[in-house]
Amino acid sequence: MAKPTYFYGIHAIEALLEYRPMDALSLFVQQGRESDSHVQLIMAQAQANGVSLQPTQKDNLTQLCGSPQHQGVVLHARPLAFANEAILDKIVTRDQCLLLVLDQITDAHNFGACLRTAVAMGVDAVICPKHHAASLTPTVAKVSVGAAEMMPIISVTNLARALSQLKSAGVFVFGTALNADAKPIHAADLTGKTALIMGSEGEGMRRLTTESCDELVYIPMSGNEHGNLQSLNVSVATGMALYEVNRQRTLAAVQA
Repeated sequence: MAKPTYFYGIHAIEALLEYRPMDALSLFVQQGRESDSHVQLIMAQAQANGVSLQPTQKDNLTQLCGSPQHQGVVLHARPLAFANEAILDKIVTRDQCLLLVLDQITDAHNFGACLRTAVAMGVDAVICPKHHAASLTPTVAKVSVGAAEMMPIISVTNLARALSQLKSAGVFVFGTALNADAKPIHAADLTGKTALIMGSEGEGMRRLTTESCDELVYIPMSGNEHGNLQSLNVSVATGMALYEVNRQRTLAAVQA
């Protein structure tokens, strides 16, 4: 069994206590913060689930979680596990399933920010490769403000094979790239079963990932015919791309 770790941040801990309270072991609360309404809610959640409460000095919290951004609460809990790949079999049966694929996103802050946006934009699951990808660390949980707990995050051994299986299930795979044959993202039909791939900021998608795409798209930006996807932080680009998916689907629903 994975070694317990220390989660920090109000929203990350609230989500953990809501979605997997049995994994929570001990809650450390900064002395003097007990009157804070958010902290009180977390304390109540913890007590309702039999989690022990331990008043602690601020500096001790920082030492426990390795960050000063704990907001007065640190939760000793079992780590979040990646979801089983088999869950995709159920997800792809949905008429408008939306999957976000993160290819070689290794920075925990970018990964967490992408997860936060994914939940906000109605993504059904996030897929990432087993290697050359960020893990589900407490930093990812904090940056995602709890989103990491709210949807399946699936780690696959062979991304190209996973994409092939999605395509066999009727999912249309879009990759973001600056290739000459890429089209503006707003010109693509994103209203059906969709998988959207975002590559790393430096290298973009890997060759096999690119070859697995049904269509390549880019985000147009002012002053440049093809924009410059790599000039955007990957989490910002992810937000812009998913917003376009959401925009198209909302418009299609209104027109139906």
